Amino acid sequence: MFEYYVVMNNAPEPAFPADAIPGVLRAMSPGVVDFLFRQLVAGEPAEDVQWQEEGTVLSAQAPGAELARRLAETELDALTPGELFHYVRAAQRLAAWAEGLREDAVSRYCAAPSGRAAPSGGAA
Repeated sequence: MFEYYVVMNNAPEPAFPADAIPGVLRAMSPGVVDFLFRQLVAGEPAEDVQWQEEGTVLSAQAPGAELARRLAETELDALTPGELFHYVRAAQRLAAWAEGLREDAVSRYCAAPSGRAAPSGGAA
């Protein structure tokens, strides 16, 4: 660990200015770079797959409140392109589910008997 610390603290400055780095690379934190380097050295895939064993993945999460909570709490900047793809697909599923709820509510509202008073909408 000490050797790694010394090497990283004495590393030369990059040969190109920080604003010349492409967008994806600029978004990578030192922790992500370290993780990717360790994966490369170990001969493992560059994508973190251990998180899939910790619970339901977004692509398998049923639409509803739990999926909405997980999407809201996700830090988009920390996602890999593959994870971001699954995030977008999960958000699309949630939106379609919510649209189905809205359509069902509208059809029930429109099917209400005409004798029933409609809500006033706050006007007096």
